[in-house]
Amino acid sequence: MRIGELAERTGVSTRALRYYEEQGLLRPQRTTSGQRVYAESAVDSVGLIQQLYTAGLGSRVIATLLPAIDARSVGPELLERLLDERVRINAKAAELQEAGRRLDVLIKLATHPGTEPCPASLDHAVVRESASA
Repeated sequence: MRIGELAERTGVSTRALRYYEEQGLLRPQRTTSGQRVYAESAVDSVGLIQQLYTAGLGSRVIATLLPAIDARSVGPELLERLLDERVRINAKAAELQEAGRRLDVLIKLATHPGTEPCPASLDHAVVRESASA
């Protein structure tokens, strides 16, 4: 299939597909005129690449991981990288949860104004909110 059809079937832009190729994540065949031709399996490959990006992995890690997934064998170095990525993602998730709590405080202040002055820090307000909950 041509790049446009792959883009349509996967919901990924042709620009992103070209980027995946530049990064070594996709390897289309080429016609004699140089046009890309993708195998049917590219649809699943693009889906997997998207999932790995969504999981927070970078293109270098994904490029290393894809052959390991195909071989169904992840060596100790790659496993260590994946474990490190999980730690990083969990820390980022905790940061996002904290940001959500701060937004909750702002929303409460905006929708339920009281006589108390605005807090000097949302961090302190988050602690008070958590303590009173």
